[in-house]
Amino acid sequence: MQRIPPPVTGVSRPFWTGGAQRQLLILWCGTCERWAHPPRETCPGCGGALTPQAVSGRGTVFTFTINHHAFNPAVPVPYVIAIVELEEQHGLRFTTNIVDCDPEAVWIGMPVQVDFEPAGEAWVPVFRPAGPSTLSEIVGTAERSIGVLGQAAITGAA
Repeated sequence: MQRIPPPVTGVSRPFWTGGAQRQLLILWCGTCERWAHPPRETCPGCGGALTPQAVSGRGTVFTFTINHHAFNPAVPVPYVIAIVELEEQHGLRFTTNIVDCDPEAVWIGMPVQVDFEPAGEAWVPVFRPAGPSTLSEIVGTAERSIGVLGQAAITGAA
């Protein structure tokens, strides 16, 4: 997929270029100890200074839509546009794409992991499924776990 490069500014540069080192860099306020996104000059909570810090890159799909309209002829449809919430902080969310996954297999609450795709000087954060990629795989894993726990309870095994 050929991405259209995003506008890279002084304040957004760490976010857009961190992927070159495989790091998702989000701005951190040391004063109120909160993450701030999208990139901005000062903390929206306290007005304190912000510094880019690497986050885990793990999150969950907060919401999503499947796009069937070809806005960019180089991008095959359908594709998923999602809001992912990062595990570091409740409400730390941003818009992205879910890749390497059948669009129909994406679900709200799906665990995802960051990856990066180049676009000009930027490295656009995208997310791939982390762990089981379908709800039926999650249910199957849960059923197997319950079965093992139930058998242990019946036999008295720990």
